[in-house]
Order: sequence, then C-alpha cells, then structure tokens
Amino acid sequence: MEIDEDKIDDAVLALLWLTLHNERCAWKGFDWAATDRLHKKGLIGDPVNKSKSLILTDDGLARSQALFRELFTRPPQ
Repeated sequence: MEIDEDKIDDAVLALLWLTLHNERCAWKGFDWAATDRLHKKGLIGDPVNKSKSLILTDDGLARSQALFRELFTRPPQ
C-alpha cells in the first residue's frame, strides 16, 4: 500500500486546529515525520524544541481552519 503523505499532513494540520490555544499554538502530539514535513512546507514553526506546543504560521493557521471545516464538519441543513 502506498501512503499519500500529503493527505496525512492535511489531516494532522486539521487536527492541530482542534488543540489550538493562545491564538496560534497547538499541542504537538503527532508523528514527528508529519510535523517535520509541515515545518518544511512553511505551515508551522520548527517543532524541534522543548516546548509541548508548536506555532502555526499565518498560512498554517488559515489552512488548518479550512481543512478542519472541510474534513470534520457537517454541511448546514
């Protein structure tokens, strides 16, 4: 089975929206490879530090919210 890492990254970024605090910080309890890829894409700050949170960039924050709505909300009835 071939894994689409971009889809994994989208899901992780969407789930980061769920743990958002202090406007742009999120708990970094996800796979290190995924957070490293998100950092390389410019969507989060460098996840390699002693903090238990990571910081979403402006683009990452906007994309995180959009992906959360797209993947995890129901359409209005």
